[in-house]
Amino acid sequence: MLKTAERFIVNEKGEKQSIILDFRTYEEMVEDLEDLYSIAERKNESTISFDELKRKVKKSGIL
Repeated sequence: MLKTAERFIVNEKGEKQSIILDFRTYEEMVEDLEDLYSIAERKNESTISFDELKRKVKKSGIL
């Protein structure tokens, strides 16, 4: 979980309108969103067991 020290920009009524984040926090949030997007894209892909993956990798000569 990100630890943030955010600051808010408020309107004349004191209602939050915008947020200011430090650049590092922003980069981490963008990276997390990209990861979530990749996961969502692969949602319907078929899966294989870890043992099957190991067999395939060994068979291909990678291991």
